[in-house]
Order: sequence, then C-alpha cells, then structure tokens
Amino acid sequence: MSATEQQQRQQTPTVVAVDGPAGSGKSSVSKAAARELGYAYLDTGAAYRALSWFVVARKLDPTDSAAVVDALPDFDYRIGTDPDTYHVFVGDHDVTDAIREPEVSAVVSAIARVPEVRTFLTELFRRIMRGTEKPGIVVEGRDITTVVAPDAPVRILLTASEAARIARRSAELVGHSAAHVGEQLHRRDRADSRVVDFMNAADGVTTVDSTDLDFEQTVAAVIDVVQTEIRKGA
Repeated sequence: MSATEQQQRQQTPTVVAVDGPAGSGKSSVSKAAARELGYAYLDTGAAYRALSWFVVARKLDPTDSAAVVDALPDFDYRIGTDPDTYHVFVGDHDVTDAIREPEVSAVVSAIARVPEVRTFLTELFRRIMRGTEKPGIVVEGRDITTVVAPDAPVRILLTASEAARIARRSAELVGHSAAHVGEQLHRRDRADSRVVDFMNAADGVTTVDSTDLDFEQTVAAVIDVVQTEIRKGA
C-alpha cells in the first residue's frame, strides 16, 4: 500500500453498519458501542421518523406518495452524532421526543416504503457518514449493511429470538401487555419486510445473536466484531 493510500485510509472514517429487527437492541447497543470505541453514532430510523413528523405537521396525507416526495426539498433535517448528546431537529424544532409519539409511529412504515424517500435519505446518511470528524461512525437501521453502506469494513446483523425481542420491548413499554407488544412487533416486522430483508445476514455480514446475552455482553460482542474486522483489513 502506498503512502498516499495509507493516508487516505487513515482520513476515512471507519463505518460500522448495523442492521436488525425491532426489539433487537440495535439502537442502545450501537450507541454504547460507539461510545466505547470513541466513534460517532447515527440512528437512521430517526430520519424516517422526523420526516413522518414533518408530514404530519404539514397535515399531508402520508399515503400520498407524490405529496410526500414533493415535501422532501423543504425537509431541513439535522441530527447529533455524538452518542452522549443526541438530538434531532427539523428546522428550528427539536423533535427528539416528538418523533416517538404514536401519531408519528403510525405513519412511518407508509412513508418509508416510498422509493424516492429511501433514495433521498440514503444520500443524506452517506453525507453524514463522510462528514464525521471522529475516527469512525456506527450507523444503525434496517438496510444499512446492504443499501446504505454495503462497502463498510464492518457489517453486523444484530438479532434475537422473537420471544426475547418481545420481552425487551415489554420492559421498555411500561403498562403494555406482552400480547399487545407482540402484536406491535409483528405488525412492524410485516411492514418493514415489504421493503428490506432485515432478518437474514447478507454475504460478508456477521450475525450477533443477543438472545442469550445481556446488554453488556451484547455490546462487548459487537465491539469484538469491530476490532476483529479492523485487524483483518489493516
């Protein structure tokens, strides 16, 4: 490898691409792993939620693909990539909490299915990835290993059994029964599976199954994959 190639590699942030289904723990695990590695962190799902918030705030029909696409040029989106200071903005509005509201969650899947939306946001994610000043960035979402960053040096599918995912979501959502959470999880999986295959690892993607791991063990497993893959590529 020439000196120029070595310098370019050193200047290019290491991208850790993490896919996984709802309830797999990919957001919290990815954030913790980024913190320990000294990397930036990007939650791609927040962009789809923020766009959904934007559509709802504008009183647009989320099932009207043309109207959603027409609104994209006005979508002024910013997100923090420091795992310790994570905020989401649309224009001057801090929507960090608002994008988790039920009325937003109810329309995310419909908006995420629009091809033009996915193309628009994929380019946005890539700009954020290139722009990080940290040595690497952990990017998590639904089609990160196959579409957003298929050439990332580290690609991970973080998964868990359905029972484990339901149990974890039930613990997060106080006051909701396991049956209710299970139905929500099934509905989300069905909707998302129409767009991407997030349950099976693509070629070159390492699977981390957290079914029998606690949070700290899962974070350690992800970091181990990152360090192993970086050593391979050094």
